[in-house]
Amino acid sequence: MKRLRIRHETGFQYGGEVTASYNEARMLPVSADGQLVLFSNLEILPISSHHTYVDYWGTRVSSFEILSPHRELTLAATSLVEVRDRPHPDHRLEWTALADEIESATEFVEQLAQRPRTRPPAEVAALAAAIVAKEPSPCAAALAICTAIGELIEYMPGVTGVHTTAAEAWEHKKGVCQDITHLAIGALRSVGIPARYVSGYLHPKPDAEIGEMVKGESHAWVEWFCGAWNGYDPTNLIEIGDRHVTVGRGRDYGDVAPLRGVYAGPYKSKLFVTVEITREA
Repeated sequence: MKRLRIRHETGFQYGGEVTASYNEARMLPVSADGQLVLFSNLEILPISSHHTYVDYWGTRVSSFEILSPHRELTLAATSLVEVRDRPHPDHRLEWTALADEIESATEFVEQLAQRPRTRPPAEVAALAAAIVAKEPSPCAAALAICTAIGELIEYMPGVTGVHTTAAEAWEHKKGVCQDITHLAIGALRSVGIPARYVSGYLHPKPDAEIGEMVKGESHAWVEWFCGAWNGYDPTNLIEIGDRHVTVGRGRDYGDVAPLRGVYAGPYKSKLFVTVEITREA
């Protein structure tokens, strides 16, 4: 078990005066299997009243509006979370049984439909189909598919953006965790395995000392259903463990973006992001 303190600061610097903005933030984790939130707080500047709710996918959302003129919007989310290793059982659900299970709940059906960000190119769908033909169960096939995607895409920031699709990332064979996760999700869905996008944080230093602060960043990984939900980090080719902190889940990045909104003001704006993670136990 690890206890991690996370400070995630983000916002926009505008090219002039903004008269009003309306926003949603998804930056605070929730207590769930494998993690317990001991403290969480979101500070918004300029000061604004906001209300918090849990969205359809189970993610904490802070909704707020700023109606006074401002040139910068800053959000600072601070969380203290106890994280434990997650069990990764092999459910050995056969393909026919999986199809029957999927039809039993909307939760699974909704994570089967492709979306513009996840729709895989024909080459990726063929790769997934070839793996399925060799693997005995959906669980084994899902892990093999995610591993193959992670091995074929080189992690390289700056090549893609938040609007890049899985197909575009595949053309480059380069991208960030968001792109690799979208590709893995699209590949899984193409062979009938429900898959969902998970946003959160990964402590980047496995052997960090207690009290040591390290620079981090928002992270993304995939969960698939094969009798139960299983998680895997295809970017780093590791199982989800006590360095992963979950913030939100959805069909793709669009459901869990840390900050989004609209504003009235100059066209130009600059996004800034910093993440600091400190191991406290």
